[in-house]
Amino acid sequence: MTYSESIDWLFSTQMFGIKLGLEGPRRLLKEYLAFPAHGVKVIHVAGTNGKGSTCAMIDSVARAAGYRCGLFTSPHLIDYRERIRVSGVEIPEENCAAMLTELRAVCEALDPHPTFFEITLALAMRWFRERECEMIVLETGMGGRLDATTAVPADVCAITPVGLDHMQWLGDTVEAIAVEKAGIFVEGVPAISAPQEEGVRRVLEKEANERRCPLSFIDAPLQGYPVALPGPHQRWNAALALECLHAAGVHLDYGVVMHGLSTVRWPGRFERITYKGREVVLDGAHNPQGAAVLASTWKEEFGARKATLVFSAVGGKDIAGILELLVPLAEKIHICPVDTPRAVAAEELAAALPEGAPGYVCHGGFEAAFAAAMEGDGIVLVAGSLFLVGEAKAFLEGGTFQGSAQ
Repeated sequence: MTYSESIDWLFSTQMFGIKLGLEGPRRLLKEYLAFPAHGVKVIHVAGTNGKGSTCAMIDSVARAAGYRCGLFTSPHLIDYRERIRVSGVEIPEENCAAMLTELRAVCEALDPHPTFFEITLALAMRWFRERECEMIVLETGMGGRLDATTAVPADVCAITPVGLDHMQWLGDTVEAIAVEKAGIFVEGVPAISAPQEEGVRRVLEKEANERRCPLSFIDAPLQGYPVALPGPHQRWNAALALECLHAAGVHLDYGVVMHGLSTVRWPGRFERITYKGREVVLDGAHNPQGAAVLASTWKEEFGARKATLVFSAVGGKDIAGILELLVPLAEKIHICPVDTPRAVAAEELAAALPEGAPGYVCHGGFEAAFAAAMEGDGIVLVAGSLFLVGEAKAFLEGGTFQGSAQ
């Protein structure tokens, strides 16, 4: 298959939906010879918010320490290949196409057929093996206990802040969700957690105790180093990242940490872009916890200045809870659906606006909403969904957006 054909086939496998469980991914990893080689360190990161940023920091500092590091994250913002990187470089199109062609043949012989996410994980793990990665950083897709990434044996487990998200899959309380996140814990394998609310902390401690897993908690944000990602929460993520690397046996000195954290990049999280002389901020704040972090970072960066907000969200999210936190940042609001099967109509999104919200306009898509936002002045804030941020980045940077349901 060509690259285009291989991506079309892969995206067509989203019709198989999301299947939580480890039997399928273990079988596919085994069939495709995609388990990590002996001696390769695997750091597995679960949580609700901050997973991607923490993984990016682990990867950046590990590379600064001289490791060939594979990074697996999801979803992508613009191009599918963003999910699979070695030494900071996305898997090339020709390699991606060749390996997906192989995987298609493997998958057609399996019943049930592997899912989109399972295939993506197998592709990544085989690429990391072929590139002889010495360290692999895996971000869970959803939850942890039954997430496909948990089929890969880990050497260090990390939990970022836990909140309410994916409730139709993981449970309707933070304690229930914490049980799912703690499902990545492995007997004898060190686990490190960001600070958690009391109920979540108790759950993590119980689950770790049952599995005889040594668990520790970060008790202070990292100080004394420049962190390229904005917001006070990123100093907590940085502290978690460094503890994970220390637990993995990586030698960290001042120069390595300084270089790794000052050069780390993680697009779509309070990302500032200048477009036609206007400042545009992109942030995939897709749940209330993420929206609260965005609001805090906004006040730190811009004080009382207001934004023109371009907003969208997908189904299954606490849209009212997100808007309650974002609306105080806005003087005008433009609402649109996103380009994904999980899109919610603009009028339905508008119905979730809190009482006293500023004036809003509904649009048929991102480009119309953004064009209207650009008619004013001041800062444009594009927020509420990573799918929306992906569309925005592709538009602003001239890329081709590969819309995805997962």
